[in-house]
Amino acid sequence: MRPSSLLFTAATAAAAAISHRVRDSAPIAVSGSVPDNAGDPVLHPFVSFSIEFAFFPDYAGNKSHPNLFSNQLLDNIAALQGSKPYIRVGGNTQDYALYNASLKTATNGTYIPSISTDYPRILYIGPSFFESYSTWPDTKFIHGFNLAKNDSIALDSLLATVPLVCKALQGGKLAYWELGNEPDLYKTSAQGIMRPANWTEQDYVNEWLNKSRAIRNAMAKACPEMATDAAYKYIAPSFAGVSNSLQPVTTWKDGLDTDHDIALNSEHNYIGGATQPGVTLQGTLMNHTSTVNSVNKQVNLSRVLTEENLTPGIPYILGETNSLYNEGAPGLSNAFGAALWGIDFNLYCASQGIRRTHMHQGTDYRYASWQPVQTNKTTIGTKPPYYGNIFVAAMLQGGSDVRVVNLPLPKEEEAAYAAYVDGKLARIAVVNMVEFNYTETKPNATRPSATYTFQVPPSSSQKSLSVQRLLANGSNAITGITWDGWSYNYELQGGKPVRLHNVTVGEKASVNEQGVVAIDVPYSSAVILNVE
Repeated sequence: MRPSSLLFTAATAAAAAISHRVRDSAPIAVSGSVPDNAGDPVLHPFVSFSIEFAFFPDYAGNKSHPNLFSNQLLDNIAALQGSKPYIRVGGNTQDYALYNASLKTATNGTYIPSISTDYPRILYIGPSFFESYSTWPDTKFIHGFNLAKNDSIALDSLLATVPLVCKALQGGKLAYWELGNEPDLYKTSAQGIMRPANWTEQDYVNEWLNKSRAIRNAMAKACPEMATDAAYKYIAPSFAGVSNSLQPVTTWKDGLDTDHDIALNSEHNYIGGATQPGVTLQGTLMNHTSTVNSVNKQVNLSRVLTEENLTPGIPYILGETNSLYNEGAPGLSNAFGAALWGIDFNLYCASQGIRRTHMHQGTDYRYASWQPVQTNKTTIGTKPPYYGNIFVAAMLQGGSDVRVVNLPLPKEEEAAYAAYVDGKLARIAVVNMVEFNYTETKPNATRPSATYTFQVPPSSSQKSLSVQRLLANGSNAITGITWDGWSYNYELQGGKPVRLHNVTVGEKASVNEQGVVAIDVPYSSAVILNVE
């Protein structure tokens, strides 16, 4: 089949004809009910974000100037998945932040170029920083406290923020607390050594317990209703990886949850590094094998923790994640191919029992889903990864019982998933990650496409499935992206969904009497088949 909706985007409505690669294999069987290999029900909301602490005021604004663009993008996701993303306010600069009660601005940061040009290494926050928690209605937050600085001045600064932040998050705005960002790197970080070489997991646990108890005591005075056993909850340990200088399994064995105040086991994950040799769009991001190998490290850790009963009843999440650490690479993390990676990565996580992901953001970051403000480096606007977030939200909508199954495909440049809602098959997603670089393709060259066939439970009443497509000129596109014909670009209506009239929508895929459905997917694009 060759539906007319293979018009790619508004920018490519007149694109050349598409050549097809048809599979010789039998249709992929998709169960009508949840199979045994499905992931656990995802936490609601699943699609969530982590915002670099120093840049939270850029993203959220303040009481007098709320960032309406950011809020609109969050509302768009809420319209699909049913609630706004949870927002973790943390990252490297969380562990640099000191409070200055006389500071007239929300932040005062000093960059040290030898360490990073992407974020301030020295950071002070003022009272107005906490206004940013008031600008996004119906949003829950995770606030990150500074653990890395370890002297009496830093502790006093930390405790001085407790009344401010707990009051700012009253009225249902609090999701959880966090204490420390990636403490497993404190002994080795290129951003600065924060602990001695002999600092152990037990030392970390003792420090975490002492400071979290001090925070609770301060909170009991300022916001007593938030210091109860039921309300006072953390995500932890927020390690950078599964095998750095502190080991997660040892950390949990050493009593991290002694006070039973950890709600979510949070770990961090990046596919690779922005400056690592050999990192490419096709080989690193648009590559299912790469994603599987990365996520499976988390899955294996989760399995060990479960088998040893170290985290009973505590869901496993990625509290910070994105494509390439060190804030991403231009031409890779900010391209449409990164949106396709985000779909594959997030759905694979969901299929393996990782219950929520927080995609990390920061002003001028290359992998950001959106740029919240205009700077001399980056134009304000919606970036390609955001469209991947939208796709995942659409795939996982349905309430509190949504589960995902990985549908293995033979090639590492493609992936497929099934989503089940309340035990029944609801949607099938296909992500074609074969790189199609439209700027290096001859103007009249055809864009290849692959045909995927699925065997779904036959139904006497359902003769077709509705189709929604994520499309762009190609994997290297930075603009001109649409989801089901919608654009969320800032320059149209400030991020509100705008239906583009030169992109075909309303496509249907026929289901034959045996329950077989075929769908053509252009290289470097993704599609959802809606069964319900």
